[in-house]
Amino acid sequence: MRGAIQIATLRGIPIRVHYSFLLVLPFLAWLFGLAMAGGIGPERLRGHPLVWGAGLAVALFLSVLVHELAHSVYALRKGGQVSDITLLMIGGVSRITRMPEGAKHEALMALAGPATSLVLGVLLRVGSVPLTAAGAEELGFAAAFLGGLNVFLGLFNLLPAFPMDGGRVVRALLTGWLGRVRATQTAAFIGKGFAVLFGLVGLFGVPGLWTPFNPFLLLIAFYVFMGAAGESREVLLQTLLSGLRVRELMTPRTSAVGAEDSLEEVDTRLRAERRRALPVVEDGRVVGLVTQEAVLRVPAPRRGQTRAREVAQPVPELTPETQAWDALREMGQRQLPQLPVVQDGLLVGTLTQEDLVRGIQRRELEGNQRNGPWGVGPRESHT
Repeated sequence: MRGAIQIATLRGIPIRVHYSFLLVLPFLAWLFGLAMAGGIGPERLRGHPLVWGAGLAVALFLSVLVHELAHSVYALRKGGQVSDITLLMIGGVSRITRMPEGAKHEALMALAGPATSLVLGVLLRVGSVPLTAAGAEELGFAAAFLGGLNVFLGLFNLLPAFPMDGGRVVRALLTGWLGRVRATQTAAFIGKGFAVLFGLVGLFGVPGLWTPFNPFLLLIAFYVFMGAAGESREVLLQTLLSGLRVRELMTPRTSAVGAEDSLEEVDTRLRAERRRALPVVEDGRVVGLVTQEAVLRVPAPRRGQTRAREVAQPVPELTPETQAWDALREMGQRQLPQLPVVQDGLLVGTLTQEDLVRGIQRRELEGNQRNGPWGVGPRESHT
């Protein structure tokens, strides 16, 4: 995710913080500081309200991290694959690149996060009682306040607004009946409905509950709507590419540049061959990919002295037997226009975005002839 920096790794999962989190942190510190001062009383609060507010804001996002870790750990235990966890302005996102097999495990994985938040919230509320009784009134109030936020977080995520956790449970329950694609489309439709509702409430408010023009709720509405549309599209692409291997789509092109070639030479090759990227080869093995963008980022006077190896981007090793969906996912995550295909250590071809688009279009045409406009039949529930 662009604009995110890695701050830690837990159980092999990179933990990243998006810049939007840093933007909202001062606002939350101010808001929670007001709550502390109002709950304890300004004259009895030991310490500045902003310090307490900042501590609560950080504690809330740590709670969100625990929520996301619950999803990720369950996914890993059931054979899933987790790319990273990113903390955002509106919460956290676990990027699960391979779901656990079976709708049951997907539902349980979705429920793991809200269940963890609810348990954490109850423990904090219960723990606040002895803290207050012992005279640590500020800590007691902070624990109770944070506990309430966690309970709200758990309950809010259970709303059936796909791609929120409750919506993922709905998708899992519908998969056995409708198949994964239509189940996702149905859950996404429900999620978009909730997004519109969130947006209306965010704009006009609800007497006694929400004030008019609540920007935070508008952000949630935008996230839910775009997330529902994006995941629905992703599942459809995954289904269309199901069973296709790289060898069926790749272009058997072995053109490459040497690791010691200058960027002037690389630029000439890219222009002559009308390519957006070329594999970089050293001692017969692919060591990376050099893109047109990487070349243009180097000032023209320096391109004669800069070697391809210096700007080459590391790439995963695709083989002809790699699943096409895995290749598309790698290409998307790394934001690359193509990837080299290697067999027995030797370059045997390239797979480009255009190759994948052609494969998707061919599957759509085949599916239209067999099953109607979506190109998915009874086999979809097995993907």
